[in-house]
Amino acid sequence: MTTSTPVTPAPADGIRSVELELTGACNLACTHCCTDSSPQANAGAMTLIDWQRVINDIAHARIPAVQFIGGEPTLSPHLPALIDHALSRGLGVEVYSNLVHIRPSLWGRFERDGVRLATSYYSDDPTQHEQITGGRGSHGRTLANIREALARGIPLRVGIVRVIEGQRVEQAEAELRRLGVDNIRIDRTRKVGRAAENGAPAGMEELCGRCYHQRAAVGPDGEVYGCILSRDFPTGNVREERLPDIFAGTRWVETAAKVPMAADACPPDDSGDCDPANTEACDPAYDVAPPPSLGVVA
Repeated sequence: MTTSTPVTPAPADGIRSVELELTGACNLACTHCCTDSSPQANAGAMTLIDWQRVINDIAHARIPAVQFIGGEPTLSPHLPALIDHALSRGLGVEVYSNLVHIRPSLWGRFERDGVRLATSYYSDDPTQHEQITGGRGSHGRTLANIREALARGIPLRVGIVRVIEGQRVEQAEAELRRLGVDNIRIDRTRKVGRAAENGAPAGMEELCGRCYHQRAAVGPDGEVYGCILSRDFPTGNVREERLPDIFAGTRWVETAAKVPMAADACPPDDSGDCDPANTEACDPAYDVAPPPSLGVVA
């Protein structure tokens, strides 16, 4: 009697991570926001069950990682449960938060094995930082929570985006390094969302080149695109069809063909801030072992 060795399926279409935009709402109103997130923005139509089904599909497709973003993901009541669900499916997790307000109960989730944090920081000058974020007191609260994350030993990366003239970018980077942040990336403002010129839709030139090829994103209403920057090029909706079917669909394939994959798509100074698509999977050196046994996936 012979037995066959199960074949481990490759990640769907080479995708290494999926951004899950849990809510459109945010407690800040950054001038360069790649969406229109704000305290007045709509949270979105996706339910906890919808998100869990998407995570199941990601795990079943052997895509190794998810990134919870927004808006501000910590405003979603579903975030704790979804972190647990993703980890239970063997996925790596990153939470991209502005770190302005972290509920005490969330720190325990962030300390779990397999979870990373990412945030944005704009200047060592509080006035300048808050000019960009539109949030009074946001500098001090973000900085305090950066220190808290470091004290707890939570893996942390920080993105700095050049937004305004005279911005103290280099000083901000130096300050972060003194605190012990090693993973820092600097980026330019992307002309999408609130930062778009005259409200015009984003062009393909604003994409980093890995959207639809190595990354995907799901918006708060279920729309699927290549990354948060490519929301003007949707390819389907997970409330109407399953994620693997969207990846295999004509709209996804045709859109991906329009995004040439550049060899230098993710340079070392690409922060992942207004380009939150730049998860660790954007780094060519990044490698994730296939998730462990996932059990039954619904």
